Amino acid sequence: MKEPGQGLSQCDEGEHGYITDKDRYLARLRRIEGQARGIHRMVDEERYCIDILTQISALTGALENVAVGLLEDHLRHCIADAARSGGDVADEKIREASQAIQRLVR
Repeated sequence: MKEPGQGLSQCDEGEHGYITDKDRYLARLRRIEGQARGIHRMVDEERYCIDILTQISALTGALENVAVGLLEDHLRHCIADAARSGGDVADEKIREASQAIQRLVR
């Protein structure tokens, strides 16, 4: 493992881009938790399948919005920082972001 400041980006050292919006992300995730509990309750109450699927779709969209926001913050902060550093750090961060995007679009 590399020591801080030795070929690592700021993100590797714990300075993540989403930190400035952390409270907003946490609030969104709490709402998503509430949606998941609501879906659980709907299944427990044997609600109409289409209504449950509608709520699952809303929850999925909310999670995707969080993911896209985190990805955007990552690109603006971690990728930009790595690009300024250049070399292997930049290549690794770009590869890492590409893999994350691939997982999101599946």
